[in-house]
Amino acid sequence: MNTRKRKQDLNLLQSFDAPTCDTHLVHLDNVRSTQAQILSTDKAKQMAEVFGILADPNRLRLISALADQELCVCDLAALIKMTESAVSHQLRLLKAMRLVSYRREGKNVYYSLADSHVINLYRSTVTCTF
Repeated sequence: MNTRKRKQDLNLLQSFDAPTCDTHLVHLDNVRSTQAQILSTDKAKQMAEVFGILADPNRLRLISALADQELCVCDLAALIKMTESAVSHQLRLLKAMRLVSYRREGKNVYYSLADSHVINLYRSTVTCTF
């Protein structure tokens, strides 16, 4: 999505006021029953870091390439049309967030998605229509 379109979408969202309650009455039963399900601040920060890493189109393209099979850095670079150095840098970030894992075979390093949770997150997101 280009910057101009993104700004237009943001302006459109900001032009709508979110409805608010006319009375300021807290429903204590609802608050108490939901309170245990609210993320801790630390967990929310960890999750925000993961989603921040996923907010890059090149990293998402790498994840899409790894969704079906493991690939070496050379293959990923050819698929994504990036240099091997750039791919390695992106993979390092994904590995730090435990989204990808790797194995070494001789002089080659093969990457794959870390586990089924990452695959499920990718597949459920890619099927959404925006």
